[in-house]
Amino acid sequence: MKYRHEWKHEINYENLLILRQRLCAVAKHDAHANDGKYMIRSLYFDNANDKALREKIDGVNFREKFRIRFYDMDTSVIHLEKKSKLANLCMKESTTLSFDQAKAIAEGDFAWMISSGVPLIQELYSKMHSQGLQPKTIVDYTREPFVFAPGNVRVTLDYNIRTGMNCTDYLNTDCVTVPVDGMPIILEVKWDEFLPDIIRDIVQFPGCLVGAFSKYAACRTYG
Repeated sequence: MKYRHEWKHEINYENLLILRQRLCAVAKHDAHANDGKYMIRSLYFDNANDKALREKIDGVNFREKFRIRFYDMDTSVIHLEKKSKLANLCMKESTTLSFDQAKAIAEGDFAWMISSGVPLIQELYSKMHSQGLQPKTIVDYTREPFVFAPGNVRVTLDYNIRTGMNCTDYLNTDCVTVPVDGMPIILEVKWDEFLPDIIRDIVQFPGCLVGAFSKYAACRTYG
């Protein structure tokens, strides 16, 4: 695993339409996208002191967060992920969970995790005990992903961000979520060693500065 560069911009709907046209002309849609997009549902972990949330708000230089994620409400493939941030660099570690394992975590059954034999599951178990991490809230959104081979670039447009507030019943596809205040649209750009000029130029808009938007933090507005 290695760190990748990451930019985030909060954009408006006009920017979204322009970017969609620009990216379709030079990049390819992610092969997993259905009609160019998919829905993501994540369950984020935090502790009673809101460690992950506070580190994000405070701009802590190195931080990490755990989440469970699946796509298009298809619970046949579920991932446990840890995302680490170091300044403007990011790294993601991932492993698969069975439906029963994901269900056990949602229901507070953690004992099996230490003997799972999977390092990432064991790390989450360890930090549940050492840091008090526990399932915190659901984050839903729609993503339009584009890929560009030179530089291993991935550009995503994220919108329709919704929060489950304090709900952690993420395997229930009928779980009610509500729109995040302001209905933000987020442009994310990730790359390895270099960002090709053509992509750099495409994603630039006057007055649009690199930020540190967090969908998890936005979804914690309600509690």
